[in-house]
Amino acid sequence: MNENLIQTSSIETVKQYVKEWKDSGATIGLVPTMGFLHEGHASLIARAVEENDYVIVSDFVNPIQFGPTEDLETYPRDFEADCHLVAQMGASLIFHPTPEEMYGKDFFTHIYVDEMSQKLCGESRPIHFQGVCTVCMKLFHISEANRAYFGQKDAQQLAIIRRMVRDLNLNIEIVGCPIIREEDGLAKSSRNTYLKTKQEREAALILHHALTKALEMYEDGERRASVILEAMTQLIMTEPLATIDYIQAVAWDSLQDIEVIEEPVLIAMAVKVGPVRLIDNMILDRA
Repeated sequence: MNENLIQTSSIETVKQYVKEWKDSGATIGLVPTMGFLHEGHASLIARAVEENDYVIVSDFVNPIQFGPTEDLETYPRDFEADCHLVAQMGASLIFHPTPEEMYGKDFFTHIYVDEMSQKLCGESRPIHFQGVCTVCMKLFHISEANRAYFGQKDAQQLAIIRRMVRDLNLNIEIVGCPIIREEDGLAKSSRNTYLKTKQEREAALILHHALTKALEMYEDGERRASVILEAMTQLIMTEPLATIDYIQAVAWDSLQDIEVIEEPVLIAMAVKVGPVRLIDNMILDRA
């Protein structure tokens, strides 16, 4: 528990602390978040605290990664609870800027990772990953972090950020951390709060059931991606409240389509349960 958690909305204040820490030879970990923190975020912060001298948690609902019809205004927020969790996990500083602080009045520069940003969630959310990459690039420079921590639940985001760091020769290590799930298998997500009824909450488990089916088929020797995806599709279609956005199998490092599983493969999906769009995934990389 860090009872002296630093709270600031100022980029300049973050930079002042970063300079002090860097001048002392300390290492810095960064956990980028959009707030409304849960156990999944806590696991990222715990890992960062374990591996670095100081940890910065950003708490910022990034407007430029939301499309015009998406849930920017209704996205859940609870900064007081976020501060409590961040302090409890032992982080050093929580950075909670306004959009005006991050982007000013005349912001023109954006970062875009071609091809990888056009697939999976990028097909229905065309500006999303441009916004993600842009805000992460800013956070990397503001924090001068040695390491940044991302959850595998947002696997496409993790793959894209890793590629951006590699392609642009950024001096930061990207650490991917496992998906944290509820006891019944539902991946923890801030958007789970949108599941308003017991029926919707139970229906959401179909995503985990489909991934479990995929893993069973893979462990039984099935290597044809199309056969696994078809079985997952048929299973999800048995749930009346579920509508499939996509289910795909792609190479984990490049997100390119594959036909036969011969390397680490990301099985990823986006499914609407009632009005709520949920994502989940699994990486198949066992012998």
